[in-house]
Amino acid sequence: MGALEEAHLAAAACACEEEEESDYIGLLAGEAAAGDAVEPAVRALLLGLGEDDRREGLLRTPKRVAKAFRDGTRGYRQKVKDIVQGALFPEVGVDKRTGSAGGTGGQVVVRDIELFSYCESCLLPFSIQCHVGYVPSGGRVVGLSKLSRVSDVFAKRLQNPQRLANEICGALHASIQPAGVAVALQCWHIPLPENLECKTLEGWIRTSHSSRSGVFEGESSTFWTDFLALVKLRGIDVEAKDHTVSIPWCPLRSHEVLLSNGLCKKNSTNGMVSAVTSMLLSLGEDPLRKELLGTPQRYVQWLMKFKACNLLDVKLNGFTLSNVSLYERLGGGTTDHGAIRSELHLPFCAQCEHHLLPFYGVVHIGYFDNGSGEGIDRSHFQALVHFYGCKLQVQERMTRQIAEAVYSVSHHGAMVVVEANHICMISRGIEKIRSNTATIAVLGQFLADPSAKACFLQNVLDSVGSAV
Repeated sequence: MGALEEAHLAAAACACEEEEESDYIGLLAGEAAAGDAVEPAVRALLLGLGEDDRREGLLRTPKRVAKAFRDGTRGYRQKVKDIVQGALFPEVGVDKRTGSAGGTGGQVVVRDIELFSYCESCLLPFSIQCHVGYVPSGGRVVGLSKLSRVSDVFAKRLQNPQRLANEICGALHASIQPAGVAVALQCWHIPLPENLECKTLEGWIRTSHSSRSGVFEGESSTFWTDFLALVKLRGIDVEAKDHTVSIPWCPLRSHEVLLSNGLCKKNSTNGMVSAVTSMLLSLGEDPLRKELLGTPQRYVQWLMKFKACNLLDVKLNGFTLSNVSLYERLGGGTTDHGAIRSELHLPFCAQCEHHLLPFYGVVHIGYFDNGSGEGIDRSHFQALVHFYGCKLQVQERMTRQIAEAVYSVSHHGAMVVVEANHICMISRGIEKIRSNTATIAVLGQFLADPSAKACFLQNVLDSVGSAV
């Protein structure tokens, strides 16, 4: 028990304020002024986080992050007319002016377009479900895929949700010249790590936004009413009041920052802020644009939540492990399933060291008690999960590290299951919106006795319905 108590106290007391490499970070940011600044800027950020950018897991991180940012902002280099040109087809309806090719009333609606964009306030990706409708005119309809492609052009820029809806609506109205366009968005922004309470989008900040033109405008527009009804057929109420409406869209917006984008008096993160500013320039943005003032500072604030804490590393590395090898199969025999203790659904938020993007979810821990019949307090496990999660990580390593730390205390056996959603699976080229990754580590008696492992997994399964 003492080892976990020490980790708990150390986690609460840890305050990393190292400033040793700020000059070198500033130098890297300066070198990034010409050409592609993203890779050297990422190296500067890694150094500012107290990391060694030459260690194996981080060697290719600058290249990966640069590729993700370039891909995520490719909309700046795309033109709507290149997408729509050649995709307008004759389809004369009953009324040649407004047409009826889309069905009664001539409306065409493409629903559930899954997109992502980068928040212009903090540079973190946010998830979007987009619905686009239009009423054809001039006896022409547009290829359906073009509606999603045009939406993606504007999503692949630094954005806020309302401007995104307005730009999609305006671009489609100008390019295909319909009788009207309607756009409805549902957007989800990741909260601060300390506010993540579950493994689904339910814990995210959610907002709804819409934009309309032409025949969709006006309170009495039947076209708008029909659009809302067609979207509602998918179980989506665009006009429903969001339960998070009172929370700022970007949670980091509520943090006070110096609106200088790096041009303030010297402090330990100045070099990092300058590095992010150079990234914005390299991506074709103006760091002095009103909406981007303070963005570099907010992005650095987010990253600093995952700064390496060497002091706590030393304390955790000082755990006295059992003399039995961690991966040695203990002798057979009957396992007392009554001695299995479980702590389930411990939330975490970590930062993927390969892409500098969050992954978040829950940790389930199983262990054998020490014979006293008393379990370990949940707060100690949460402190342990927080320590291994709040840093640059990979899920596989985090799972193993938590299992080894628990086993060093329980001695008889430890089992850890981590379930996580990875933002890098959403915001990069693969864009697997609903994927979820599970990892497992099994030590000691759980490794020797399959029935003990099955018992713990059943405990996890039984708890799913009651999880918060």
